[in-house]
Amino acid sequence: MALDRAGLADFLRRRRESLQPEDVGLPRGQRRRTSGLRREEVAVLCHMSTDYYARIERERGPHPSEQMIAAIAQGLHLSLDERDHLFRLAGHQPPPRGGESDHVSPGVLRIFDRLQDTPAEIVTELGETLRQTPPGMALFGDLTRHTGPSRSIGYRWFTDPGARRLHLPEDHDFYSRMYVSGLRAVATRRGPRSRAARLAETLLADHDEFRALWERHEVGIAPRELKRYVHPEVGLLELNCQVLNDPVQSHSLLVYTAEAGSPSHDKLQLLAVIGAS
Repeated sequence: MALDRAGLADFLRRRRESLQPEDVGLPRGQRRRTSGLRREEVAVLCHMSTDYYARIERERGPHPSEQMIAAIAQGLHLSLDERDHLFRLAGHQPPPRGGESDHVSPGVLRIFDRLQDTPAEIVTELGETLRQTPPGMALFGDLTRHTGPSRSIGYRWFTDPGARRLHLPEDHDFYSRMYVSGLRAVATRRGPRSRAARLAETLLADHDEFRALWERHEVGIAPRELKRYVHPEVGLLELNCQVLNDPVQSHSLLVYTAEAGSPSHDKLQLLAVIGAS
């Protein structure tokens, strides 16, 4: 599949010009003359230099890698069809859709962009955090930094002692059973060659606690409505977690809230300040 430099540049330019700052969670500002997004704004959204992005729009520069094209597709809030078109223009085979895709749908991103003062995150069906709001990072730490199998919270639960520090000791057994039950459900749904199945095989080979719980064959252990966290700066929080599911991409938007007037509500407001700073 060959790189179509002219087609790629034209598609990116037209997509950029069709977007407004508020469409992608950016402030509009004053004295704005650009009809759409500026190149530097797109570069920030895509986590790349303005010069690199500008050279692509000008039909210059190196052949963009799959990773760069994926970042541009996400930064420009492309739909799946638009993402696949972008990959083909760049001379790459589009990545798979569904459960093993990290591409967040534009609709979920639009909601997420409006939650910047609230702890929220977008996760895959394996518990891999794709996006976090600043208060979400203040609450949980940066969960997007993990790579490989450690991207999955269920995997970290059994391999990284730090994954349990936010939880009360009396809740640990429940979370262990919940993560094993959830991974079994995904592995069964996706099949023996899926990432979920490979994750389970790794944990079965290396971790006794996981192996013992897997042998129970428990299914359907759902998260509790009320979640308890022990934060190192603000102490105990009791939070509700509202979930919005994207059935096409198998992603979930998780929003953490507290009852108005409660101590946990006051602590969430403090975390919002910490996240903003």
